[in-house]
Amino acid sequence: MKHPTISVVIPVKNESTNIRRCLDGILSQTVDVMDIVVVDSGSTDGTLEILNEYDKVKTVKIDPSEFNHGLTRNLGVQHTKGELVVLTVGDARPADDQWLEKMVRHFKDPEVAGVCGQQVVPHEKDKNPHQWFRPQHPPGARKYQFNSPAEFKNLSPGEKYTICRWDDVTAVYRKKILNLIPFHQVTYGEDMVWAKEALSRGFKIVYDTSALVYHYHDTNFAFQYKRTLTVLYHVYKYFDFIKPNPFNASYPFRVIYRNFRYRAEMRWIGYNLIRMAATVRAHRHIRKWELKGKEYLDDMHNRICGIAPQPEKQASTV
Repeated sequence: MKHPTISVVIPVKNESTNIRRCLDGILSQTVDVMDIVVVDSGSTDGTLEILNEYDKVKTVKIDPSEFNHGLTRNLGVQHTKGELVVLTVGDARPADDQWLEKMVRHFKDPEVAGVCGQQVVPHEKDKNPHQWFRPQHPPGARKYQFNSPAEFKNLSPGEKYTICRWDDVTAVYRKKILNLIPFHQVTYGEDMVWAKEALSRGFKIVYDTSALVYHYHDTNFAFQYKRTLTVLYHVYKYFDFIKPNPFNASYPFRVIYRNFRYRAEMRWIGYNLIRMAATVRAHRHIRKWELKGKEYLDDMHNRICGIAPQPEKQASTV
């Protein structure tokens, strides 16, 4: 099969630890890419020097104050040459050399506007073993398309959110559709908003859980709380839906059991209990503030989170 031409867009800032593995993984795929557009928002750690080593990389520089999750990606798309545009991030890497092929194959269907893979946590010693990828089901593809705007609109808020859990860490778009439906100017969740608009306008989107990238952020209480809070806030803003709290009273016991089952270091017990406590607090606050009205919720989110929180950069042990 002759594949469409492919470009890649990667927004980065200070990714010298990870960017080489990201680029090497992309360039070793079973399908070739025409070009890789990296939009750098003020790296000072040697990232730019690494990017200069790659012939297929075009670096677009912006001031850090200009970064926006939606508009920055639109800028990258404007500099691409391919018929398809892949979006990922600088601290992710393909799990195998067929990552792109698994997503690109779905574009044989001319109605497909975009394909989303899955990000998972690799089995590496410096990553939380409770989050390591342990699939419960075989990989497969799910496709969504609606015959009319009313059909999509009549879904419940929870149903809309469930089928719009798009992920720009591992996604491919038909470029002509991105030109028709560009990303919105948002502080977080440009991918969810794009999926919502694409479905409401009758396009087909595909989720393929066999197309994996490795991606991981270490966390502490403050980061986990703010990240959870901003996710909950934006899901509520875009879908009028508050995600249920994933934790219950049995979770601490399950953490301890799993830690021994996985033969993990004892430090991961405390780590996961901190993640739980921060997540529960964020859920409690979002529900409490929502009852006081949209303006109050907006104000509290902006006061605590400002823009979407970013993780601290870490050195990898791999």
